[in-house]
Amino acid sequence: MDASEVTDHSWQPMGQINPLVPPLTEEKNTFNTPHQHQEIGAIDEKAPYVEDADLDKEEQPRSFMDDPFRPFDDLQDEKHWVVTSRAVFVGLCCGALVNASNVYLGLKTGWTFSANLFGAIVGFAVIKFFSRTFAENFPILGGSFGPRENNIIQTAATASGGLSNVFISAFPALYQLDLLRTPKEDYWRIVGLTAVGGYFGFFFATPLRKFFIIYVARELRLIFPSPSATAMTIKSMHEAVGGEQIAKIKMKGLSIAFSCAFILRVVSQYAIGILWDWHIFTWFFIWGNYHNLAINVENWGWLIEWTPAFIGAGMLVGLNVAISFFAGSVIAWGIIGPALVHNGVAFGVAVGPDGDPRWENYISFASLSLSASNKDTPSPRYWLLWPGVLMMIAVSFTELAMQWRIFIFAFRALFRASARATYDISKKFGKEMPKLEKMSRQEQSDMVDDPAPIEDQVKMWMWLPGLIVVIICICVVLGVVYHMPVGMSLLSVFLAFFFSFLAIQCTGVTDITPLTAASKASQIVLGGATKGEHWQVRHAQLLNLLGGALANMGANQSTDLTSDFRVGFLLRTPPIQQWFAQGVGTIVAIFLAPAMFVLFAKAYPCIIDINATTCTFGVPSVSAWRAVAVAVTDPTFPIPKSSGIFAIVFAVFGSIMVLIRHYVWVGRLEWVRAYHPNMMCVGLAFTLPQTYYGTAMVIGAVPAYIWAKRNPKSFDVLGYAIAAGLIAGEGIGGVVNAIFQVAGISGDKYGTNIACPAEAC
Repeated sequence: MDASEVTDHSWQPMGQINPLVPPLTEEKNTFNTPHQHQEIGAIDEKAPYVEDADLDKEEQPRSFMDDPFRPFDDLQDEKHWVVTSRAVFVGLCCGALVNASNVYLGLKTGWTFSANLFGAIVGFAVIKFFSRTFAENFPILGGSFGPRENNIIQTAATASGGLSNVFISAFPALYQLDLLRTPKEDYWRIVGLTAVGGYFGFFFATPLRKFFIIYVARELRLIFPSPSATAMTIKSMHEAVGGEQIAKIKMKGLSIAFSCAFILRVVSQYAIGILWDWHIFTWFFIWGNYHNLAINVENWGWLIEWTPAFIGAGMLVGLNVAISFFAGSVIAWGIIGPALVHNGVAFGVAVGPDGDPRWENYISFASLSLSASNKDTPSPRYWLLWPGVLMMIAVSFTELAMQWRIFIFAFRALFRASARATYDISKKFGKEMPKLEKMSRQEQSDMVDDPAPIEDQVKMWMWLPGLIVVIICICVVLGVVYHMPVGMSLLSVFLAFFFSFLAIQCTGVTDITPLTAASKASQIVLGGATKGEHWQVRHAQLLNLLGGALANMGANQSTDLTSDFRVGFLLRTPPIQQWFAQGVGTIVAIFLAPAMFVLFAKAYPCIIDINATTCTFGVPSVSAWRAVAVAVTDPTFPIPKSSGIFAIVFAVFGSIMVLIRHYVWVGRLEWVRAYHPNMMCVGLAFTLPQTYYGTAMVIGAVPAYIWAKRNPKSFDVLGYAIAAGLIAGEGIGGVVNAIFQVAGISGDKYGTNIACPAEAC
């Protein structure tokens, strides 16, 4: 789900988790997803991985079990050119659904989801139907269908489903600070920035296939768990024996879950207090003759929300992540927050209807309004925001520091490339330099054999001019449209380059894309640069958020596309064909993601209004982006002193916990890692006052854990497909609700607020 912040990769709470992955199995210990190692980066470097098909271990291909850096050998025969119109179209449709869903889920919760497994499963079902039904009459739609064409569907889906992260974070923050006009007026300006950011990631990722998938994959153990699992899912669905039956079961489970979640999300808006939110403590408050203890608990947001997306997310990420997130909510909104209010350090805002004494003690502690919450009179949310943000930054950078070897291998690769270029030039002039030739060679034992012949690889002349043109366009767009100096634009490009490189490395090892760290670090660097120029605060904030957005888009898209190359590597898909699908998919993303943002901003204006007292959407990522932009550009220190001190202590504690997991829980104590708290989740809970998301994740994680323990084969086949359907179903249902809102037929006009506090949900 950056969830943008937690796993930063198949969610993207401000960053990106890809929870939509099938299970990977260790030789002795079976676990659900790479995240269910129960901490960031807990992938056992020696563990073999097998696919999630309902097959015995003896039937698995020995090649991948013995060597995860060797592509599959037993794939069915398939035509060479697999970039078909049907594959690209279906992939784009799958990606578009996930993209639209992600804008809704991201604005609501701060989490986004990858389209890779959704595209793989749905694409298989649709094209398999086409291949049989239209085999004779419509050759374009019919004909044979194999795993490589399925990979093209998944690749197009991932590309077109990307770039939504900045629309749940940076862009809403720009509008909340009143730095732009309106989303509808700014649509084409936003599209321009999204285009240059997306295609920067696209062109930059192209040469990194060779570096991360071939040159250093074995040395750095870059397994890319989610992409590898996606490749194994595709392979299993195309198995001659049992594969198609497994695919049918997966698709059936996904379809039922999608339909139920979609219907619940759309229908529940008309009776939200009965079908969606259960305000249990409000019920006690009313039935108990208005007992204040119950309403005090309600004030802190403790309720049950039947959100299919987060119940599905809990199924995907497992008990550790779910419990860590829930525990963070308890610590922040059940212990620290009430203690702050009790001691007069933080303050709430009355939100009960005027003149109604029954609700005079109904208070909100989640305000970020500048008029109601500031350095001197902070709300608990404002006070807790800084420890949460600093914790996530510290944990992300500590995790990145654990990957220090990437710098050594990068310099080695650069040295070898320089030596090879010098040798080739000297040879053209008739001078042999054998020492240079020897230095340019890499030990064959360290390299991964590239299954793609030279004619199937993307040539330098295809991507390098594009990268140069995009960098020039970035400077033009930022300069002409947003009045950013060329120097600042180039600094933003460098930060996008640097953090994209680190994000891909971190994703390959840990399955987590640290978009939070990349974005916030870019904001901090740009904040220092703008202070040196002595610009006005508003202009400095504009440049700060735009530079962070560019780094976010570059890291997001380049990581997604490099991960796609890993899927293609295992399935022996020609890289150049994947590249074409990625390029087309990116076109869809740069128009669709801004359009979805405009739709939601029109349907729910509170998204971009910092003074809104109530809002259907929590926009947690927006709060973090805005807070950092304000902090690094404000001439005064905008953080309450007590919050700042606690934030530093909390961040140090988080970093120490990461080091403990890496260096203490090893050898005989490695089993303790499964119980080590996920500090990124704990930090995220501090920024998210909606405690019911952690509760929903636990509701999903506990049954999934029991199911996986009692019937692992059944869970392997159905568990992740059902979770994917729940997530996508709620997301698309949310899009329909936004359309209903604009059309004037939504629940706030024709529905009931019965069972809601103060009759307002």
